[in-house]
Amino acid sequence: MEAKFCLTCGSALEKRNMDGTVRMACTACSFVHWGNYSVGVGALVVKEEKILLVRRAQEPGKGYWTNPGGYIEQHELIEETIQREVLEEAGVEAVIKSVVAVRDQPRSIHNVYIAFSMDYVSGDPIPDGVEVDAAGFFSIEEMATMNVAGFTKWLVHIALQPHTSEGLTPDKYPIVPLDGYGLFRAN
Repeated sequence: MEAKFCLTCGSALEKRNMDGTVRMACTACSFVHWGNYSVGVGALVVKEEKILLVRRAQEPGKGYWTNPGGYIEQHELIEETIQREVLEEAGVEAVIKSVVAVRDQPRSIHNVYIAFSMDYVSGDPIPDGVEVDAAGFFSIEEMATMNVAGFTKWLVHIALQPHTSEGLTPDKYPIVPLDGYGLFRAN
């Protein structure tokens, strides 16, 4: 869907060349619609060599086993989003260990997906009954007989491989205070 009206003043938008890219810009004020984007996050929670998976109860992916995840909220740090999604979908508390993968999917709504390795803290997997209808920790052998989504298979492979580095980890103590930022760095 293409934006037709200004989100600031309500006036019509027109196509305008902005540094070599055609963008929708307001005919009355300085608003420019830079595009449609979404950021998704996914959790790779490992407990005793098993990965937390949930079975989707609705589209997209109904019937497939996937890692827990979802979309960030407008005023929510990514770290809060992924912890909330794991708790909501599977009843499990986990904390971020590192960023282990990023998927970039350009399309009508450009999607960026960030996958986090997470440390299990507590809770038994219980599906939310809305987005997911089953949840549990599963081994690679158990997953071989399950309807696991292809992208999740790729993520699980990454999560269970030995890593030569820690990947991107949360920077809890940056050299400059940057309140309200979610910062991750290579070690």
